[in-house]
Amino acid sequence: MSTILDSIIEGVKEDVTARRVSAALLAEQVEQAPKVRDARAALSKLGINLIAEIKRASPSKGALADIADPAKLATQYAQGGASVISVLTEERRFKGSIEDFELVRKAVDLPLLRKDFIVTEYQVIESRAIGADLQLLIVAALSDSQLRDFYQMTAEMRMNSLIEVHDEQELERAIKIGAKIIGINSRNLKTLEVDPSAFNRLLPLIPNGVIRVAESGISSRADVEAIAALGGNAILVGETLVKAGDPLAGISNLLGR
Repeated sequence: MSTILDSIIEGVKEDVTARRVSAALLAEQVEQAPKVRDARAALSKLGINLIAEIKRASPSKGALADIADPAKLATQYAQGGASVISVLTEERRFKGSIEDFELVRKAVDLPLLRKDFIVTEYQVIESRAIGADLQLLIVAALSDSQLRDFYQMTAEMRMNSLIEVHDEQELERAIKIGAKIIGINSRNLKTLEVDPSAFNRLLPLIPNGVIRVAESGISSRADVEAIAALGGNAILVGETLVKAGDPLAGISNLLGR
């Protein structure tokens, strides 16, 4: 039976095919891309570090915010104290774009996470070509060989990977490849349901020395304090910030500043 994740991946593959350029041109774009910024170092600072996300929509909530100027929002995130900025590039369900990413890249000096469903080698190379420093690899969307190969390719291009998991089995797969940054997503991408116990169960299972990121369902200072108590190093927040009206106040509320 087809899942929501299956449907998203199918659309992503179609969109990749439509925008694909030659290997020679892609290699040239990689050569011209901005120097990689150290996302791992940015997320290793003491306290809870924020990955602030530029997010117009989601499959679970529909339209979230009409972000006419993603570069302006990214600048506000940086001013507010975000450590990394995440930009959605998936077009159909999240209303993101590579253009959004490139606009943000020019506007801020922080490391950028390319947030998408990376399911082809082409996208891994494309991430570096557009200036990504960190890219999302979702364990649920990849076979063991794809996860291993894409992780290695990402490292060879000097980017970091945020390896996203949803349960104990996926966490084992992430640990097996030597992931250095692991994100626990409390939202199941196959059903879109949120599991409130996911952070409690999984964050403490991530090995010492690995950066622990909590994703989805984070909306209050109390949520952030609970994640910190579980040993979390970072939070990824999109919906709460894009709907806040005042991103600077939203960040301040989350980080207790």
